[in-house]
Amino acid sequence: MEVVVFVFSLLDCCALIFLSVYFIITLSDLECDYINARSCCSKLNKWVIPELVGHAIVTVLMLVSLHWFIFLLNLPVATWNIYRYIMVPSGNMGVFDPTEIHNRGQLKSHMKEAMIKLGFHLLCFFMYLYSMILALIND
Repeated sequence: MEVVVFVFSLLDCCALIFLSVYFIITLSDLECDYINARSCCSKLNKWVIPELVGHAIVTVLMLVSLHWFIFLLNLPVATWNIYRYIMVPSGNMGVFDPTEIHNRGQLKSHMKEAMIKLGFHLLCFFMYLYSMILALIND
């Protein structure tokens, strides 16, 4: 059963790494004026919920399978994703809003957040890979 948990977590983590890279590329395209703010935000907003769900599934899966360290490592990031989604003002288009993305350095903070998430998901990838190999050896 542990092997299945870590294989699923590894695949989910690969998808989250892909999403983090996609966020970074799209935000850097906006920063360089290759795309406008409206198209950038609409592209990114459609991937906010899948990212949230993917990370929440892995977090709950680690809780259910009693991997406490990995659960506690994933919990702050999952909580941050949920908080960020819940706290979107009612008039905004989503987490990424074209009217506010250039205000108060939001573009830089979104870019920094995407970089931090990429680093976190890369760390988790290698942790899940190690745990999967360890589970395969122990079976």
